[in-house]
Amino acid sequence: MAAPVERISPQQAKQDQESGTPLVCGYDNPEKFETNHLEGAMSLEEFRSREGSLPKDREIIFYCA
Repeated sequence: MAAPVERISPQQAKQDQESGTPLVCGYDNPEKFETNHLEGAMSLEEFRSREGSLPKDREIIFYCA
């Protein structure tokens, strides 16, 4: 069973990302990703292609702008 989803502040997300937590921009549309992604974030498409290789024991932050 997956852990419950927890909302975190933008400041916490930035700290977590700087510590190596993957950050995923939740837009399917490449244009929306280009317009709204945060520095260092991967697209939803990239996440889906890497999903099998990402560690299962690490938090992943998803966001929409």
